[in-house]
Amino acid sequence: MTAVEQPPVPVKLVIAGGFGVGKTTAVGAISEIRPLTTEAAITEVAAGVDDLTHTPGKTTTTVAMDFGCITIDPTLKLYLFGTPGQDRFGFMWDDVVEGALGGLVIVDTRRLDDCYAAVDYFEHKGIPFAVAVNAFDGEVHHNLDEVRWALDVSDHVPLVVFDARNTGSVRDALLVVLEVALSRAENTVAG
Repeated sequence: MTAVEQPPVPVKLVIAGGFGVGKTTAVGAISEIRPLTTEAAITEVAAGVDDLTHTPGKTTTTVAMDFGCITIDPTLKLYLFGTPGQDRFGFMWDDVVEGALGGLVIVDTRRLDDCYAAVDYFEHKGIPFAVAVNAFDGEVHHNLDEVRWALDVSDHVPLVVFDARNTGSVRDALLVVLEVALSRAENTVAG
């Protein structure tokens, strides 16, 4: 008698953060399928609203969500949903986050205030998350203790440095989120 092979368990994770921090890039770097993106051209009106100072080459922006997936091993498949970064698209977050096991908040240390909304959202909803500091051009402008203080996140929230363009780096950051979410689930069951 042969064992019936089970499909991997699907797990939904959300990737969030401010405008231009690397959410779409991270999903694209790790997804085993061609990622679904809802990129639209940045218009003159949007350029007047969205700060392009640190992303002068950015010509598009996510207007709904990004989607990709990665099979971690034969038993686990992550479905990744990237949120739009601008406040004006915040009304979609509840729908995008519905059913998520955890979240990854991507931070650009040159613009820490752009990620406050994402941190506040996950804290308010009680969704386990980690903070990933994107090393733009290989640089991080503040150390992790300074970032933790500036974001006012608890010690139980992991902070990591990663490169949103690097598959292994994105994988490692997502595994941190998975560990936090599983630990929370185990503590809930045990408690």
